[in-house]
Amino acid sequence: MTDAGAELLELFDRALPQVYGYLLTRCGVVGVAEDLTAETFLAAADAVARDDPPEVNIPWVVGVARHKLVDHWRRRSREERLLETLQSEQAVPEDPWDAQLDGLRARQTLARLGPHHRMALTLRYVDDLPVADVAASLDRTLHATEALLVRARAAFRHVYLESCDG
Repeated sequence: MTDAGAELLELFDRALPQVYGYLLTRCGVVGVAEDLTAETFLAAADAVARDDPPEVNIPWVVGVARHKLVDHWRRRSREERLLETLQSEQAVPEDPWDAQLDGLRARQTLARLGPHHRMALTLRYVDDLPVADVAASLDRTLHATEALLVRARAAFRHVYLESCDG
């Protein structure tokens, strides 16, 4: 086995719990987290095999996992758009909503949102990325991302409060 292969196996052993945990907490589905973890490490193996490989370490692998998760959400979003026609949503003026959220209910609420809303809210509020970084991750303009976040927060609020009433 080459040195690069041995190093990758060692990195795999150290990074697997972090990568899998990162993905599972964000997508909430064991099978999806397992698939995305496998895709992440396949990408790492491909990177190591290149002529000029990047420095492959745990932060780099977690970054790849983030991109794999975003790609997954994009695919889901495209699939859902093909299955149903989305009604246009009016932008709701942003207002502060400083309620204490129940963590389990918040995760369940995120799971009920469309992938485009779930993706934007997770990157912004779970990963704590600035709006500009969310826009870059989603390959959208800053203004389009801000509008998406306004709609996503409104959708989250509606579903969350609906679950409180039910």
